[in-house]
Amino acid sequence: MTRQITVAAIQTSYGEDMQANIDKTIGFIREAAAKGAQVILAPELFQGPYFCVSQEEKWFGAAYPWREHPAVTQLQPVAKELGVVLPVSIFEREGPHYFNSLVMIDADGELMGVYRKSHIPDGPGYQEKYYFRPGDTGFKVWDTRFGRIGVGVCWDQWYPETARAMMLQGAEVLLYPTAIGTEPHDDSLDTAAPWQRAMQGHAVSNVVPVVGANRIGHEQVTEAGQTYYGHSFIADHRGDLVESLEREEGVLVHTFDLDFLDRHRAAWGFFRDRRTDLYGALATGRPA
Repeated sequence: MTRQITVAAIQTSYGEDMQANIDKTIGFIREAAAKGAQVILAPELFQGPYFCVSQEEKWFGAAYPWREHPAVTQLQPVAKELGVVLPVSIFEREGPHYFNSLVMIDADGELMGVYRKSHIPDGPGYQEKYYFRPGDTGFKVWDTRFGRIGVGVCWDQWYPETARAMMLQGAEVLLYPTAIGTEPHDDSLDTAAPWQRAMQGHAVSNVVPVVGANRIGHEQVTEAGQTYYGHSFIADHRGDLVESLEREEGVLVHTFDLDFLDRHRAAWGFFRDRRTDLYGALATGRPA
């Protein structure tokens, strides 16, 4: 029997009410599951506005230990009820340390563990180094009910070594929850196209489907505010966009044949011919 996986990406706007944001996301999860989705990806830090546009200590109050985060505790029973895999992006607190993290919930509601974002941006509108330490988990791949899932978080998506490390651990699909939009220092700069192209390149170079989920809408966290451009998508192993949105709310769903992809990846030889002596750190899933 052919192994298949049906993935989904959620694209929507979020406000400052955490419970309303979680409820809204659950609604989209139910919509995606009704369309046959087995692995459903929401955007980065979907519990609230993207607060890293500025440095304000009040936002540290929105962090929780990963097992106790309201998004995790409320989505865990939803995953079990619907029989779906949910990668959940959260603001995590561990003692005195804070991380931009991803909790993987399997289709039976099991909490499979946490990935802590490895690459942390620091620039106008994206001042994450004020809030987050660089991740200490190494890159991770999750052996879920429906397949082996690799997940990077937002800024990770610009780095080919993130994708490669997850592929060396046997990932069959790569997912990237993100929060990206306007650039406060340059009104003329629109990064939507290069944002997509970077991940499409990961799909081509690793012969693997890639899913990117972004938020949309204007968020008035600072006086100037910031607008998120969406453009969520699902790309196939050739990097072609098989499902995509622009700046509207919605859910993307697509099915892939994992057995075909496994054979096709072997035929390309990208992993047969790799230089193992140059990939020591990547092969372990832990960045150098």
